[in-house]
Amino acid sequence: MRKIAALILLAVPVLPQERVDLGIVDRIKAEAFENSRVMETLRNLTDVHGPRLTGSPGFEDAARWAMAELSGYGLEKVHLEKWGPFGRAWSLEQSSLELVEPRYSQLTAVPLAWSASTNGPVSGELVLAPLRGSFRDGPKKSKEALLAYRAKWTGKLHGKIVLLSDPKVPAPQSNPQFRRYTAAELADMANAPAPAAKVAAKKLDDLEWPEDPAELGKFFGSLPNALMEQLYELYDQAAAERGEFFAKEGVAGVLREDERAHEGMLFSEAAGGFKAAGTPAPPTFVVTAEQYNRIARLVDKKSPVRVRLNLKATTSDRDMDGLNIIGEIPGGDKREEVVMVGAHFDSWHTGTGATDNGAGSAVMIEVMRILKALNLKLDRTVRIGLWGGEEQGLFGSRAYVKEHFADPKTMQVTSEHGKLSGYFNLDNGSGKIRGVYLQGHDAMRPIFESWLAPFHDMGVTTVSIRNTGGTDHLSFAAVGLPGFQFIQDPLDYGTVTHHSNMDTWDHAVPEDLMQASAVIASLVYETATRKEMLPRRPLPKAE
Repeated sequence: MRKIAALILLAVPVLPQERVDLGIVDRIKAEAFENSRVMETLRNLTDVHGPRLTGSPGFEDAARWAMAELSGYGLEKVHLEKWGPFGRAWSLEQSSLELVEPRYSQLTAVPLAWSASTNGPVSGELVLAPLRGSFRDGPKKSKEALLAYRAKWTGKLHGKIVLLSDPKVPAPQSNPQFRRYTAAELADMANAPAPAAKVAAKKLDDLEWPEDPAELGKFFGSLPNALMEQLYELYDQAAAERGEFFAKEGVAGVLREDERAHEGMLFSEAAGGFKAAGTPAPPTFVVTAEQYNRIARLVDKKSPVRVRLNLKATTSDRDMDGLNIIGEIPGGDKREEVVMVGAHFDSWHTGTGATDNGAGSAVMIEVMRILKALNLKLDRTVRIGLWGGEEQGLFGSRAYVKEHFADPKTMQVTSEHGKLSGYFNLDNGSGKIRGVYLQGHDAMRPIFESWLAPFHDMGVTTVSIRNTGGTDHLSFAAVGLPGFQFIQDPLDYGTVTHHSNMDTWDHAVPEDLMQASAVIASLVYETATRKEMLPRRPLPKAE
């Protein structure tokens, strides 16, 4: 029996152990923790240069600061790469929303991006006219909801201030607002998902959305790239059509709450379309749920109520070019081959864009600093890409991939496609890295397991075959390139900071960002010095 067992063991192929230079890993850890610049970089991206709305002067100012940092660290070919035209530049200059009657109160509210300015303070009759249905319902139901709304309200809203949301008391916050993954959760991620969990839908109308907003990340990760692209387009189109309807009706202003809000927080994105060819949405404010509900109750009960709003924004009359920030550390013997790191650089405008995604950008800048500070010998060129337009549909990374590597619609590849070893992305808040998503790429499993082993004592233990979505690694994976996003502790990203006015430097965890910098710098070094490029999956079919 022992002889048979021995023969079976001999028949099982043994995967070669991936080389790990522990001496270099030790130096990287020391540099990342003892000489860290990541929080200072993040401070500049947020306190000084935040927010960074795509197309805005604030984005460009921040981009030029980042370029100066990268050049100061010794990177070469640092430049802004245009992928435009994107849309209007929009910068908030001043805004206020006040309750004037029945009693004066300064309301906690922020305007949504690309709202039109008022001509001084504006008041008007308040009308409770909730729009029920959203882009989540799919193109057909979303269109039907807007058509029904138009039929009901056309000709009735001129000069009015519209209350767009149904009043809704925020749900009790029974789950922790700040948390780290448990061992059980990480173990579950390490297991392959059940076949039934795969998305069978071919159209947006067939998607079944999760009821729990905390499940959206997992949901997006399950969607094919083509569906994700349609989803972004549908969201932008729905916002543009809604905004244009209100503008053409002569609405004085729009007030709304947000279902994500709780404890006086504000979450916001776009008021309407951002293209110069479209009609800007009227001044649109998101108000805290508690204050919005009070106003809606007063209107519903026909009690005297009046608000005053004021908005001054600087808006361009033409579409501005979108921008990516690119720089690199030239390689040695294999300098024509490239390893890329990246993060989206843009943010929404309510906070200062700290956890979404100043943290990811600061970490990737820090990765490049570490590699240069240690003067490590890199066979392959290491390139950083900080992307614009991620929040509107991965615009920056998709344009870069199409220009340099392949068009996913035709799958015609460029000469650069065969020279990219891999792309590493960071964009899920400030939480420390707990592992990596393989995006279904099993050939990478033994490589990541070897490379992450020196970080097990820092909690980096999980290699998951699963996908995750909603960020820029998808642009690379869509054309058959090895593109990866890391598993990060949730912290308060999904509950407090994501697209909210709380997305500030104060919610970043220094130790977590140092750890992430060390992990990624180590993986980049190993990728840049590995004998072979990273393995690839077959080229996907054209979309």
